Amino acid sequence: MEEEQFNQRTDLSALTDAVNHIRSVLSNIIIGQKQVIDFLIVGLLSDGHILIEGVPGVAKTLSAKLLAKSIDAQFSRVQFTPDLMPSDVLGTPIFNTKSGDFEFRKGPIFGNIILVDEINRAPAKTQSALFEIMEERQVTIDGTTYLMEEPFMVLATQNPIEQEGTYRLPEAQLDRFLFKIEVKYPSLEEETEILMKQHSLVNKTLLDEVKPVLSVQQIKSARETIRSLFVEPKLIEFIAKIVNETRNNPSLYLGASPRASLAIIHSAKALAAIQNRDFVTPDDIITVAVPVLAHRIILSPEKEMEGITTTDVVHQIIKRIEVPR
Repeated sequence: MEEEQFNQRTDLSALTDAVNHIRSVLSNIIIGQKQVIDFLIVGLLSDGHILIEGVPGVAKTLSAKLLAKSIDAQFSRVQFTPDLMPSDVLGTPIFNTKSGDFEFRKGPIFGNIILVDEINRAPAKTQSALFEIMEERQVTIDGTTYLMEEPFMVLATQNPIEQEGTYRLPEAQLDRFLFKIEVKYPSLEEETEILMKQHSLVNKTLLDEVKPVLSVQQIKSARETIRSLFVEPKLIEFIAKIVNETRNNPSLYLGASPRASLAIIHSAKALAAIQNRDFVTPDDIITVAVPVLAHRIILSPEKEMEGITTTDVVHQIIKRIEVPR
C-alpha cells in the first residue's frame, strides 16, 4: 500500500528531460552556480520575476542571457541608467505623417524574457513604470491597454555594494519579484575551471553553444501541469505559519504579504516538478523560503545595527516551526 502511495500521478518526464538539458548546458558555462540555475528555471516555470544580486563579474547578466537563449522566445535587454525615462522602457506614441494619426511604438519591455540590467540605477519614476507590467502583465499608455505575450518574465540585476548613482528599489517593486537570488564568488577550484574553459576557447564564445530547448507552448503546458501538482493541507499550513511568523517577529519591522505565501507554494511546486516529483515536500518549501522572503521583509533598526540579515531571520523562523512529516 505504501508503494502505491508514491506512484507518479502526473507524467513529468518530458519536462524533466528539458530541464536537465538546460541544466547541463548552463552548468557547463556557469561554473559552480547550480542553485542559481535551478532557481532561474523554477522562476520561469512559476511565472515569476527574478532579481539577481551580486558584485560585478559574477555572471549575473550572462546567467539571464543563457536562460533566454535556452528558450525559443523573444529576448529583450534594457540597460537602466539615471537618465532613463519611462517611455524609453514602455514605448511612446509617434505621429505618423502619412496617416495623420499617432501610432504606438513599443519599447524594449515588450518581449518574453526581459533583462533589466542594473535596475537600481534608474530613478523611482522609471522603476515605477514596471509596477503594472510586472504584476498584471499589461501596460496602459494614453488610456489603451497592451497585454504582454506569454511567457513574460523580468530578470533584473543589481550590485549590492555600489551606492553612488543608484536608487533603492521600493518595497512595492521588491514584492513583485518571486525570488531574489544572491550570486556569490566562485571557489578556488571553480575559478580555476572557469579560467581553463575560457583559455580553451579559440574563435567561439560560450553563448554559441546554447540552443533553444523549450518552446513557448511547452512552457505554457508545463505551467498548467505544475499548478495541478498535489500539496498536502499540512504543508499549506506550514507555509502560512512561516509567513505569519514574519509579521509577528520582534526582529522585523515589516513582515511578508500574502503574495509571499502564494510565491512559496507556486515555486515549491515548480521545484518538485523539476526533480520529477508530482508532490511537494517540506524540503521544497524550506529551499524556496529564503529567496522568496528575504527581500520582502525589513529588519528592525536594532537588528540591522547588530549586523543580522533578513536571511538569518528567515532561517531562525523556519527552525522554530515544527516541520510536518
